[in-house]
Amino acid sequence: MKQKKTANLLMVLIILAIIIAGITAALALKEHTTGGLGSAYKIQTLSGTPGEGDRTCTITIVCDTILDNLDRLNQEKAPYVPTNGVVLPETQVFFNEGATVLDILKTACDAADIQLEYSWSPAYNSSYVEGINHLYEFDCGPESGWMYQVNGVFPNYGCSKYLPEDGDKIVWCYTSTGLGKDVGNEWMGNENEG
Repeated sequence: MKQKKTANLLMVLIILAIIIAGITAALALKEHTTGGLGSAYKIQTLSGTPGEGDRTCTITIVCDTILDNLDRLNQEKAPYVPTNGVVLPETQVFFNEGATVLDILKTACDAADIQLEYSWSPAYNSSYVEGINHLYEFDCGPESGWMYQVNGVFPNYGCSKYLPEDGDKIVWCYTSTGLGKDVGNEWMGNENEG
């Protein structure tokens, strides 16, 4: 009789262990697949001002429009979207005369260990930024991608052509809808819209 009680107790303990292991695995899987927003994003604290030169500007990198369009986001990219939408807070960068907006972006991304990918576009005779922080064109729909503005204005030419001036404020922003309308760029939108 004592052996039967021991066997029953052992069976109950095994069943409890299986249940606990199953619940733990389910919670871990749920956290990994749905709670991943920002999980792979790690801002590096910069010591000092990156770059070299006698001029300074500020650069900010944001993707906050994605937060309003999570249903359109390629879910594999969710871990790279910071929960506040800020990839790089406003950061001062040194540069020399002749540096481009792309040069300043590269300096800031190198200093903060932020992934950056760009390529040469012969059609525009300039470089095109394909991805920042593993977020690429079309990752949040057919009208999404990276754009830049300087002092609140979106230049109508490539980032490797624009020569910033001392004190400029550069913002790289991810547009999710409207080909830039959601970040304040009206020139690429439909001019016939009211």
